[in-house]
Amino acid sequence: MENTEAENLVPLKESRNRLISSKSLEQSEDWTDFEKYFAKDMHADTTGELRNRFLNELVRLLNNYLQSEHKRTSKVLDFHHPHQLKEIMEHCLKINKDPKSLEEVLSDCRETLKYCVKTGHPRFLNQLSTGLDIVGIAGEMLTSVADTNMFTYEVAPVFTLIEDIVLTKMLGYIGWYDGEGMFAPGGSISNLYGMLSARHKRFPSVKYSGMSSKGDIVVYTSEQSHFSINKAAMLLGIGLNNVIAVDCDSNGKMKVDVLRKKIKHSIANQKIPLMVNATCGTTILGAFDPLEKIADVCEEFGMWLHVDGAWGGGALLSDKHRYLLKGIHRADSMTWNPHKMMGTPLQCSAILLKEKGVLLDVNQTGATYLYHKDKHYDTSFDTGDKSIQCGRHNDVFKLWLMWRSKGDNGFEDQIDLCFTLSKYLVSEIKKRPRFQLVLEEVRH
Repeated sequence: MENTEAENLVPLKESRNRLISSKSLEQSEDWTDFEKYFAKDMHADTTGELRNRFLNELVRLLNNYLQSEHKRTSKVLDFHHPHQLKEIMEHCLKINKDPKSLEEVLSDCRETLKYCVKTGHPRFLNQLSTGLDIVGIAGEMLTSVADTNMFTYEVAPVFTLIEDIVLTKMLGYIGWYDGEGMFAPGGSISNLYGMLSARHKRFPSVKYSGMSSKGDIVVYTSEQSHFSINKAAMLLGIGLNNVIAVDCDSNGKMKVDVLRKKIKHSIANQKIPLMVNATCGTTILGAFDPLEKIADVCEEFGMWLHVDGAWGGGALLSDKHRYLLKGIHRADSMTWNPHKMMGTPLQCSAILLKEKGVLLDVNQTGATYLYHKDKHYDTSFDTGDKSIQCGRHNDVFKLWLMWRSKGDNGFEDQIDLCFTLSKYLVSEIKKRPRFQLVLEEVRH
């Protein structure tokens, strides 16, 4: 028996020897010749030298890219049509049966960055998220290295504490001191959480018996709101026909008198008004719906008020501009995307609720192999059962690190500068007869 076990060990030893190779990595002096090495060699390198050199080369590559992004004379994008780009990058897009060397891996990284949109470029003006915060990038790098799931404290002890601290901070800016929240994969999912919570508070039995006996539940949102409200209604079985678009005024804000009329019309047709989605910072005009007046309507008809502040939520950090969200404390839930106005690297979105316990009540399924109460720590920090996901990415650390580096005052200065620059841009456009403003100024 002993001989057999010894014989069985031989192939393992041979395999290990082949992995390390007779020319041991520890003895190699040429660490810059990445053509000789493969990913598996970094695992076999007990000194860590190959890994260090590879990562250092990657960091050098990223630093060069960041420097090129800030050159105003460089292109924001080296554009090619899909079929052209596929042909140009054909040599590195295909996944092959045999492994590629570390040199080829680095080359793939260079090629990828070469044809990426430079979102940190001074002239990148395409989307609501722009710029690159170096501390935020550092946070994203650490997050990837830690590679932690966010569903339980035992797996993510530091990060679950950080999430709780940051959410409490955000809730405080809204004026909710006994609320709750969670970071979600984007504003669309945060809006979904808001609608899901609204339905559960009104019809808790839907969680178990479904929508079949509830009749037509109606959601109201401005005609300039984000399309994710429609998608949430589709996913929750409410249906697109039960999402009522409310007219906006010339500044892009929801008309509250029209909202009230549409709610009364729904009631007259035996439909059930569930929720109003108010937008703070619309995608096209940057308009802020009048929250105080909308909150009055919601109280009048016993409806949930959700605020999509994905973009505009950042204005809460500014004493000068938080008036734009006057009445936000009267809402029931809010979406807030720090990856927009606050400049956190993508993605970073939070769903925030006034009432604590709703997220657990609506989403809990009791997966006892993960979420049991007889653990040796405070299980209120196990957040997984509050979520519609199981695995959840750590989106909070980079924001927390940025907040630590800037403080409240630094973020306030950043937000104020954004508004100052927007006014400057308007003044410059007015000087140029070949340009025409779509809207002179959004009046709030």
